[in-house]
Amino acid sequence: MPHEFTTSYITDVITLFRYYKTMGERAMAQVKDEHLHQALDSESNSIALIVKHLAGNMRSRWTDFQTSDGEKPDRNRDTEFESPPATRAAMMDIWQSGWRCLFAALEPLTDADLGRTVQIRAEPHSIMQAINRQLGHYACHIGQIVFLAKHFQSSDWVSLSIPRGKSGEFNARVLRRETSQR
Repeated sequence: MPHEFTTSYITDVITLFRYYKTMGERAMAQVKDEHLHQALDSESNSIALIVKHLAGNMRSRWTDFQTSDGEKPDRNRDTEFESPPATRAAMMDIWQSGWRCLFAALEPLTDADLGRTVQIRAEPHSIMQAINRQLGHYACHIGQIVFLAKHFQSSDWVSLSIPRGKSGEFNARVLRRETSQR
């Protein structure tokens, strides 16, 4: 994620959500189709189920975000952990649909909206609190997706950041760039 100096919370948080979205997509792109539905054990979720849960949460939380409770009456959270999307294409369709709900709700906001009150499960949250709650939730699940993808790819994994054993090269590149900018 390239660094952009800003003092706008909304700008920063949208950038962070886009970063996590991309991270999840880059991880899922490395996984064979059969691994999308594979869980590590009976108490774990597959990538496809995590995606289904994230999409369900995003639809519930961000649809009519400012005017209705973030826990919609038609949401059945438990079913988000059953019957994963059958194909990669179907999984990616619900992934994109969830993110569209999120960005449609966040992009019109300004920093002046952050103190307004919204409801999640009948509990009042400032808009900033609601956003932070979801950012933490999504980062956790995308971390699970990355973990599973890395596990399944093993030695074929392509790092999403600085590869293991390459910190020195990265630091040297940063130092050269800083020196050349002086």
